[in-house]
Amino acid sequence: MRPRLIIVAALVATASPALAACGGEQNDETSTASAIEQDGESKRVVIEAADGAFDAQAIYENAAAGVVTIRSVIGGGGTPDLFGGGGQGQGSGFVISDSGEILTNAHVVTDADTAGAQSGPLHEAREIYVQFADRNQVEAEIVGFDPFADVALLKVDPEGLDLQPLPLGSEHDVEVGEGVAAIGSPFGQQQSLSVGIVSASDRSIESLTDFKIDGAIQTDASINPGNSGGPLLDAEGEVVGISQQINTTSGGNEGVGFALPIDLAERSVEHLRDDGEVSYAYAGVTTNELYPQLAEELDLEVDRGAIVAEVVPGSPADEAGLEGGDGDQMRFQGLPVEVGGDVIVAVNGEQVEANSDLPRMISRLEPGDEVELEIIRDGEQQELGLTLGERPAEVPGP
Repeated sequence: MRPRLIIVAALVATASPALAACGGEQNDETSTASAIEQDGESKRVVIEAADGAFDAQAIYENAAAGVVTIRSVIGGGGTPDLFGGGGQGQGSGFVISDSGEILTNAHVVTDADTAGAQSGPLHEAREIYVQFADRNQVEAEIVGFDPFADVALLKVDPEGLDLQPLPLGSEHDVEVGEGVAAIGSPFGQQQSLSVGIVSASDRSIESLTDFKIDGAIQTDASINPGNSGGPLLDAEGEVVGISQQINTTSGGNEGVGFALPIDLAERSVEHLRDDGEVSYAYAGVTTNELYPQLAEELDLEVDRGAIVAEVVPGSPADEAGLEGGDGDQMRFQGLPVEVGGDVIVAVNGEQVEANSDLPRMISRLEPGDEVELEIIRDGEQQELGLTLGERPAEVPGP
């Protein structure tokens, strides 16, 4: 049986009972504290072991109050539940501001298909409720959602709530082998902690569109249905990713979980705050990875980059004159390779090391941005200017 990649929101028929947060006092003998600046204010105190060791208990005590359980009533159809509505979904999220902003996955608060890319538009949940660690449960509204990054920004009325925003880190500080902690509501079990390590830091995972999410964090921390949207925290207690999906043959955790990088989520939040939606840059190419043995076979002087296999007609890449393969395929090391196309070796001076680098670089830019591509064509190095377009929801046909 082939492994299944599934999104980890849980479906529930009834509301789960509320659980109080597991708080704790700081131990001055074993921990140090440092103020974290977020949105212009000193928001949180991050506790870490004085000897630099990974302190899961301290991370949990400091972060758990900022993690929430999210229950969504999806549509009006389906089997009626105890609340009189349609189907229900459950996931996790976390507070990011005193104004009541909460970050989660888009598939937690929409009718997204848990198998991945949608065949049609997404629809927001009819009702959304957020339960905090102190047992307060309030209704939330969707500010907006980003299907390309599987991110949703929610808003609750902060009046009467003791909000505990979590500090945000950066994917650039993530290293393979370092400890991480995931907090969420697997199978409806609120305020659950699991720990593990970063297994890899540059994975491509499914989004809710035809386009993949690049730069995702792979972890062996236990992630299960209901963890979706919860924070993945580093040793300093900063959020470096958002738990999003698992690779499984059984439907449960098998030690291969994925979190979307927090830097990408922050980009989504900035757009959602302003416009309620997010746009991404688009070039319009399909590429294959270049590596030393393939470069030798193709008699290329460079051994890193992205080989352009196809250029989408009418796309920015097409208009810029980028050339794809000539229609001929060769088999190398048992795999088909489209030959004859340009090799993209750098974008705005940044080296393309792996095939996933190119979409990651483009996705951090904006529609309308002009980029300088360094390419190899017919053995000669050239520079090619390209004005990026706006990414469509579906990959256009070649």
